[in-house]
Amino acid sequence: MKESKILGINIAPQSKSSILEKILLYIRKPTGFYHIISLNPENLVVATEDDSFKRVIETAQIKIVDGVGIVLAGRWLGIEAGERVTGVGLMEDLLKMASDRRLRVLMIGGKENLALRLAQCYSDRFPEAMFKGIQGIEDVKKPEVDEEDKVFAIVAAYKPHLVFVAFGSPMQELWIERHKNEFANCVVMGVGGAFDYLSSNINRPPILIQKLGLEWLSRLLKQPWRWRRQLRLFKFIRLVLQEKWKRK
Repeated sequence: MKESKILGINIAPQSKSSILEKILLYIRKPTGFYHIISLNPENLVVATEDDSFKRVIETAQIKIVDGVGIVLAGRWLGIEAGERVTGVGLMEDLLKMASDRRLRVLMIGGKENLALRLAQCYSDRFPEAMFKGIQGIEDVKKPEVDEEDKVFAIVAAYKPHLVFVAFGSPMQELWIERHKNEFANCVVMGVGGAFDYLSSNINRPPILIQKLGLEWLSRLLKQPWRWRRQLRLFKFIRLVLQEKWKRK
């Protein structure tokens, strides 16, 4: 598979169908740890600032191109970034796969017992699969030992096929990587705010807005406290322009 770099991160073009096929193959014959990371302009910028986060991205088994900004940057740089696959969309497809294949699903994180409520919602919707939700860690930046012990006792007993972690990026990816041994034989994906969307705590924007890749703007209008994080978009544009200039 051809790979090209955007801001120092390898981007391999792949379709959603090929991603789902790879995940299913792993579930059938699991070995080690299987990490899925969603890439967007914000966390590519974070990777330029944090070498440990960059290493986590580079070692992930699957990197999905979530942000439309990466697709556009790829075109500008003459790189094929592949199909845009949103984290929320992939999670929905994997939950449907769980139903079809009778898989065990564990949801960790979110606020106000959101993971528990979402797991119950999907248990009602897809009774063929098994869903469990746990609050997990109150402060992922400073997790308590007993909190993590409880989480991984559940992981060891439940033996989930799919694990979704909603602590926000990059904390969730760094936390997942630190505990890759405890997540052995699991497909693990950091999903940020996906629990909010899937539980309808926050309504997804209209389809046209999604297709235009402006979900970030819609969410910013609903959660204006996120404005500081969106400043990284301007840095992303500047870094891409610099990269384009270097390639001339």
